Amino acid sequence: MTVPCPSPCNVLLLGTGGREHAIAWKLRQSPRLGTLWVEPSANAGLLALGRPCPEPISTREAFRLNRWCDREQIHLVVIGPEGPLAEGYADLLAEGERRVFGPSREASRLEWDKAFAKNLMRSASVPTAEGKSFTSLDAAIAYASVREEPCVVKASGLAAGKGVVVCETKEQAVEAVRDAMERKVFGDAGRTVVIEERLEGPELSVMALVDGRTIWVLDPCQDHKRVGEGDVGPNTGGMGAFCPVPAADDALLRIVERDVLVPIVDALRREEIEYRGVLYAGLMLTPGGPKVLEFNCRFGDPETQPLMTRLQGDLLEILWRTASGSLDEASITFDPRAAVATVVCAEGYPGATKTGDRIEGIDAAEACGGPGEQVVVFHAGTTTDPSAGPGTAVTRGGRVLTVTALAGDLRRARDLSREAASKIRFPGAFFRRDLAAKVLGETAPPAARPGSTRRRAERVRAAGAG
Repeated sequence: MTVPCPSPCNVLLLGTGGREHAIAWKLRQSPRLGTLWVEPSANAGLLALGRPCPEPISTREAFRLNRWCDREQIHLVVIGPEGPLAEGYADLLAEGERRVFGPSREASRLEWDKAFAKNLMRSASVPTAEGKSFTSLDAAIAYASVREEPCVVKASGLAAGKGVVVCETKEQAVEAVRDAMERKVFGDAGRTVVIEERLEGPELSVMALVDGRTIWVLDPCQDHKRVGEGDVGPNTGGMGAFCPVPAADDALLRIVERDVLVPIVDALRREEIEYRGVLYAGLMLTPGGPKVLEFNCRFGDPETQPLMTRLQGDLLEILWRTASGSLDEASITFDPRAAVATVVCAEGYPGATKTGDRIEGIDAAEACGGPGEQVVVFHAGTTTDPSAGPGTAVTRGGRVLTVTALAGDLRRARDLSREAASKIRFPGAFFRRDLAAKVLGETAPPAARPGSTRRRAERVRAAGAG
């Protein structure tokens, strides 16, 4: 029997970044929402929307956390990032009538074990790059040394979106293998590496809600992984995203559903693994059709930010139905306007970054735009500092803010997002100004504004060209 979403519905949201701020922002619009609880270490934007959970968020303290959930009558737990999924929070917190939005630890192995995912894709005939997995450093180096074509070296475990190295030469591939397996730059995530062929074509992020038997494909997004304009420099967790994607029409999405999503969910079921939550397929649109680069088991970041600004309807009910196995009864529609999210980063990202700088210009950014347009600034790497003034946000490093604009078409949304991002001020702030440039037919990145953003972009391009 289908259990309806309670009203009011108390929610515990796990995760502290920009994706979670966007989810919380949309949850707050639900008339069914009761109390929204967030992690005490959440960013400044999240803490402004929810109450900090007083219990430690730790698998070692699962008993205490469960008892607290009982006392506070938590009806739904929403797991945002990949880390808690890999640690099994979905298994630990699904007690009694409480629902958990997020797949089990075994199901989320699709993300935290790329070698497992590659083998499962082969067994299900899911189109993907040819490649091999290695646990031996010598064997991986030997394989990389004899490849004549450019390849991609991936840390098999979780590496916060930074464990993928696109290599042009054999020498670069060998160094990438040594970085992962010998120098351990990705920690334990690099104990196993996957070396695969380098695919060519535009990337596409297709996220679908899965309740164990129903798959609902959401509007696709396109992410920008490289740190530098013109797609140069190292991979990051994501420098920006836009939604929808003009090239991703209904015919393409039907192919993705038929050849990628349905087969992988069926393959998991053959392993007696039920999948409930978000299934994210990172795709390359090759001349031979869409091929899977990777699977993620949660909403993407920064793709969630433009997705949530366009989502119409009650997100709380949608998440509840996904977790309850009644997704077929949900109503999911999207605003016809386009959304573009520009990530504003701290200087040095994706490497070490400075923290504790006061952030200015958020209100000015959100005031940009005209009638029928909207700008929302989602927090990611921020925190509060009472010494800087009440409610003042300061940087916590990495990807600091995601400036998301909603407008009538993609070009206007991109320009509005870029204009709003230029209002943000803290020392060393930088962002990419060429989001969606290829889709819009722009042959070169637009001129950057004077100041630290331009200088940073020039340094990134110089490093990437070497």
